[in-house]
Amino acid sequence: MQRVVVIVQDGAEPFGLGSMCEVWAEPYHPEDDAPVFDFRVCTPTPGRVRGASGFDLYVEHGLEVVRGADLVCVCPKRDFTEPAPAVADALRAAHDAGATIFAHCTAAFALGEAGLLDGRACTTHWRHVDTLARTYPEARVDPDVLYVQDGRVLTGAGSSAGIDAALHLLRTTFGGRVAATTARRMVVAPHRDGGQAQFIRSVVPDFESDALGSVLAWIPEHLGDDLSVEALSRHALMSPRTFARRFRQETGSTPHAWVTHQRVLAAEQLLEETALPVEEVASEVGFANAATLRHHFTRARRVSPRQYRRTFSCAADPEERTG
Repeated sequence: MQRVVVIVQDGAEPFGLGSMCEVWAEPYHPEDDAPVFDFRVCTPTPGRVRGASGFDLYVEHGLEVVRGADLVCVCPKRDFTEPAPAVADALRAAHDAGATIFAHCTAAFALGEAGLLDGRACTTHWRHVDTLARTYPEARVDPDVLYVQDGRVLTGAGSSAGIDAALHLLRTTFGGRVAATTARRMVVAPHRDGGQAQFIRSVVPDFESDALGSVLAWIPEHLGDDLSVEALSRHALMSPRTFARRFRQETGSTPHAWVTHQRVLAAEQLLEETALPVEEVASEVGFANAATLRHHFTRARRVSPRQYRRTFSCAADPEERTG
């Protein structure tokens, strides 16, 4: 991998372009001895490219420089669902010629337009994974990961996950030392645990049934109580069988799964905002013990409660952040 080309379009997101420059456009640093790339930025119509954040770009090269590239990166743009046939054609041709294609964040939509996601695992920012799946139903969209590589197609989730994906590509192409050296220069972790599920916040939606809506609003305030189907059905003035059936009809989930999700959300907040030991967090949100909390939290967020606290806490003890 020697020649790297980044495609930008009107509405270019500056962080996406900047992160690619940080990884692929650096000059030679003798102390690092990392590879240096023939790096170029291009656009469908060379000249002024409108930016998304109050400043524009001037781009000299057109899409012809994509030919012969070893790696073609696509920078996200503000109107990411708007078709760009010229870009799609260039990406298809580059992939057919043997190039690796890397889409940062919502640039995955450009790969979908090019047909490069058909039958492939991929991802994008968690806010837009459902739209990506609907728009390109042949794509296998994974909503939880930071990045996915499937063959010579690499997609990263939002913002900083593009750096994770780029470091992954460096690691698999040049080895762990190059990836670690690049990460150290950028002052980022060479590898992050978990997936983007840990960054998602959920709220209680509206429901047709006033009784059921009342119960769902009541649950987060009483997570330490008995929240079995029998107890919840009494609160809703229904039989347990009727309650469980209507609950699944309106939420698509079982009462147990819903309660567990709410307890995980409450645990997140306590891990972020307090220095309570994990055992006390488990008790506060209604889990029987710390082991039960760890089981459900790790399954939902792809990281343990302790790892989550190290990432997000403003109140944890130093040992929690570093241990």
